[in-house]
Amino acid sequence: MAGTLDGIRVVDLSTVILGPWASQMLGDMGADVIKVETHVGDTTRHAGPRKNPGMASFFLSSNRNKRSVVLDLTQEAGRKALHDIIKTADVFLHNMRPRIAAKFDIEYETLEKINPDLVYCATYGFRSDGPMAENPAYDDIIQAASGIADLLTITSDQPRYVPTIMADKTSSYNVLYAILAALFKRERSGGGQAIEVPMFESLVDFALVEHLAGACFEPPVGPMGYERLLNAERRPYATKDKYLAVLPYTDKNWQDFFDIADREDLKSDPRFKDMTSRTTHSEEIYRLLGEIIATRTSSEWQDTLAKANIPVQIVNTKEDLLDNEQLNATGFWQFKEHPTEGTLRMPEPPVRFSKDPSSIRRMPPRLGEHSREILAEAGYSENDIDQLMTDGVTKQAS
Repeated sequence: MAGTLDGIRVVDLSTVILGPWASQMLGDMGADVIKVETHVGDTTRHAGPRKNPGMASFFLSSNRNKRSVVLDLTQEAGRKALHDIIKTADVFLHNMRPRIAAKFDIEYETLEKINPDLVYCATYGFRSDGPMAENPAYDDIIQAASGIADLLTITSDQPRYVPTIMADKTSSYNVLYAILAALFKRERSGGGQAIEVPMFESLVDFALVEHLAGACFEPPVGPMGYERLLNAERRPYATKDKYLAVLPYTDKNWQDFFDIADREDLKSDPRFKDMTSRTTHSEEIYRLLGEIIATRTSSEWQDTLAKANIPVQIVNTKEDLLDNEQLNATGFWQFKEHPTEGTLRMPEPPVRFSKDPSSIRRMPPRLGEHSREILAEAGYSENDIDQLMTDGVTKQAS
């Protein structure tokens, strides 16, 4: 069944995760995604467990629903071939810094002349009109620059990175919605446009939604930081046997929790009477919460708190998620047969459409698996493609 983006062609020159994860989501929604790679391929092809060279787990998790073509952009013939493919595209995505993009003739001013209706998305570390525009950027760098790493000093003795590539993946959603918005605008009034998605600015925006706080006003009316979150006592709590996430949130939640915990004394405590007072005394109330949770088992708490509609969840490990009741019941885990890699576990696209569902139609491609096919679609003859192969401009997976 065709997805919501059936008929849209995306040419993706990005690498690692920021761009590729966004283009995978576009592919899940039905777009024809052409992944343009060098002769060694995306670096993620070589990161993580693998059965065969160039097909590591990191690559497999972010490159389904794509076709792969190899092009050597250091050669003029390679740049021309890319331009010819872009002539057939609706979207072009890359994560090269502006200076490097110009070196390879893929800046917007060049491609707009080739394809005026092209939605052009460039994503990189920092906005292109700032002094840091040409600085290299990876997830750790952006976590540090954006203040994310500093937030972790709340539970540690020094700044630390969140152990997931959140800067890339958060920015990836910005890439996704920006491309979809530009496509929508094109449908309404015609014409493409250039999009810039910078990681640094995206993550500052992300981190300061709640932590701008007093600095939301000019001049500031108080310190930065949301007190409830900047609290070492805010954490999963140990029960008699496991760990639980417990979050009484509303006034009623807290009153019910104190009843369940047999703590009548806390129900009338002025420190905890409403959201404002609890936020002011967040460290104290979370410390008490931890002490109370430690008195019973996880199952005891889950049963009683769930009946009172107080938010509670067991702390799952990574391994727990492979056999999770909710994920199993909704068919989240999909098992697909790859022609060279065997059975692969993949998450089902999490967003559901009632009429045009997203789906997993193509397995992650081998390097250059579709080089001939894609070049032929761009108007190249078999002889032309053979010559490009001979000249090392492209190659086809064996």
